[in-house]
Amino acid sequence: MRIIDNEFTDVVTPTGPMRTYLFRPRAEGRFPCVAMFPEIFQITHQIRRIAAFVAGHGFIVAVPEIFHESLPCGRALPYSEEGRAHGRRLMNSKEWDAYDADIAALLKMLKAHGRGTGQLGAAGFCFGGHLAVRAALSEDVMACSAFYPTLLHSGRPERNESAETLRRIGEARGELAFFVGTEDPMLPEEGRRQILSSLGRSGVGYRWHEFRAGHAFTRDGGEDYDPELTRDCLGETVALFRRALCH
Repeated sequence: MRIIDNEFTDVVTPTGPMRTYLFRPRAEGRFPCVAMFPEIFQITHQIRRIAAFVAGHGFIVAVPEIFHESLPCGRALPYSEEGRAHGRRLMNSKEWDAYDADIAALLKMLKAHGRGTGQLGAAGFCFGGHLAVRAALSEDVMACSAFYPTLLHSGRPERNESAETLRRIGEARGELAFFVGTEDPMLPEEGRRQILSSLGRSGVGYRWHEFRAGHAFTRDGGEDYDPELTRDCLGETVALFRRALCH
């Protein structure tokens, strides 16, 4: 097992500095880089543990504060109804152009990282899973692991948006992996079938992992947490990144 360091950097974006936490092997050498997008609660202890797990398998993992324009550095929202409502307001108040600018700045930083190999992947959870898919539309991202990607099938209803990210899925160059639960109210059967249909038409390489699970099944401490499933899915994620990025 590799020992990892925890540090941060402020990535320059058009809307201000984006605090980004880096988890990396302490061992000598260069490593592929993974942009990991958190839930709307931002960078909680649960997200940190997952980032550390992936980094410990030989990757530099960068986790950005996706609402850096609206929240002070280091602020995570509580896993509560109030925190969820706050996160949803922030999620819906931000334009896609701003998310895309953040993603581009993050990938540029990772591409030039002094300890990186230049090989890039993306991962994310809930709305962060949606952002990971959006990052995969970049020609530099060669693998993406999306856990229960919220609103991918529908866009943001509060803004009367359509599923723009899903319509562009054919732009992805790398392999995509999806991890979804059949009992997830935020990703109902109709939505899952819509995503699968779009993937089938797109011609992209993908793997679809569907389980009897609820939403946020990787969130330890949550009511839908499934530790065995989390272990298996994170193992698949590491295998994907090794296959696609370690060459």
